[in-house]
Amino acid sequence: MNTKTILAAVAGLALAAAGAQAASAQGFDQTHPRRAEVNQRLDKQDARIDSQRADGEIGAAKAHRLHRADHRIRIAERRFARRHGGHISKVEQTRLNHRENAVSRRIG
Repeated sequence: MNTKTILAAVAGLALAAAGAQAASAQGFDQTHPRRAEVNQRLDKQDARIDSQRADGEIGAAKAHRLHRADHRIRIAERRFARRHGGHISKVEQTRLNHRENAVSRRIG
């Protein structure tokens, strides 16, 4: 595969993920400070994964596994928020942060 094809594929995946995230996040209070922090961190981690993949530092399979791990964290965050009318508790935020730390270490 040439570089243009790889970059186009990565850009397409990022665009699809962003669209899916926006569509599924409707109806929740995304401006709540704890949720905003968790979501901003997930967004930054996704960008780091995409950047390392584009630079060839990690392979496609590892990038996929890391994105999948981030997606699971995002699902947990949304599940916690549904329980509390759009907010997450401090304990839930701590749990999510621990999971994000683990993924961050795997990113490098």
